Amino acid sequence: MTTSTIKSYGAREMILVDTSVWVDVFRDATGNERNGLRTVLGEDNVVLTRFNQLELLQGAREEREWTLLVSYLDGQEYLEAGPETWRNAARIFFELRRRGLTVRSPIDCCIAQLALEHDALLIHRDRDFKTIADVRALRQQRL
Repeated sequence: MTTSTIKSYGAREMILVDTSVWVDVFRDATGNERNGLRTVLGEDNVVLTRFNQLELLQGAREEREWTLLVSYLDGQEYLEAGPETWRNAARIFFELRRRGLTVRSPIDCCIAQLALEHDALLIHRDRDFKTIADVRALRQQRL
């Protein structure tokens, strides 16, 4: 598998869709979730993180679902972490804790940090990202 590089898309927005949205989209038999996401995304570019890849694959319930997910995820573009990503993500967690705010997962701090580093709008259904936006200029939207 070759990792896609993130390209400049001019006026089009780069949107990072969190696992909290993808799970609902993939599990929705009616197509309502998928159509709702398409409406929000429009012509913008969707990217993922390796954390999304990990979370989606670990949720596979059977071999067929695993195979479909691997096939889909192999074709996606990913925001990759650099050497500073890990420290900056830990700093988010640290600053929240010092303010008495809690996030349920340090992975959410990593996803938020990747969105910040790549100036991506984070679309989610996870209250932790709103909390993170209290200490960082995270561009986020709850779907």
